[in-house]
Amino acid sequence: MRMQFWRKTVEDIYCDNPPHQPVAVELWKAIKKHNLTKRWLLKIIDEREKNLDDRAYRNIQELETYADNTHSALLYLTLEILGVRDIHADHAASHIGKAQGIVTCLRATPYHSKRRKVFLPMDICMLYGVSQEDFIRANQEKNVRDVIYNIASQAHVHLEHARSFSKNVPVKAFPAFLYTVALEDYLYKIQKVDFNIFHPSLHKKSTLLPLYLYIRSWKKKY
Repeated sequence: MRMQFWRKTVEDIYCDNPPHQPVAVELWKAIKKHNLTKRWLLKIIDEREKNLDDRAYRNIQELETYADNTHSALLYLTLEILGVRDIHADHAASHIGKAQGIVTCLRATPYHSKRRKVFLPMDICMLYGVSQEDFIRANQEKNVRDVIYNIASQAHVHLEHARSFSKNVPVKAFPAFLYTVALEDYLYKIQKVDFNIFHPSLHKKSTLLPLYLYIRSWKKKY
């Protein structure tokens, strides 16, 4: 019902008839001001609806598709707000969104495991002979860490792909991509603890993250 509400809300907004709901009104203003593309908003709703059944991703490609249709779609909208409509920026956004989706899945694993839920791609878990029960029990054996290493490596590959377009991406698109600093910080920290997803240090805030963001912003890099 929530998804149907937002689907109808988006349609009404694009007919200049937003419902009297605070978020809907602000979204309508943003769409009018920046001429945002409707299909990105609908993609987010559609993908969230598919994901309501709380099941593990069957494979890494399914996780990447979810990430592309949610996180990347938000980045496409952010680029439009920045006035950027560029194919190279879109390619970078697609890869950054996929990396963000993968990292979000990893970061949420300890939280979900405590609630007896595991969403990590089943194909990678099966590859290393790891069951959902291993994560629920917070198992830290090498094969469990190998699963995390494999998945984290996919996120790293997407970040590298995104940066391979950087010379062709308009500079004014870079603020939308600064989230890569937080992604890189998490991937570095998980590597330091040998891919133990349950290590306490992964739940601590990075005090230097604002400084890293400032430096990357000043250098016009992502």
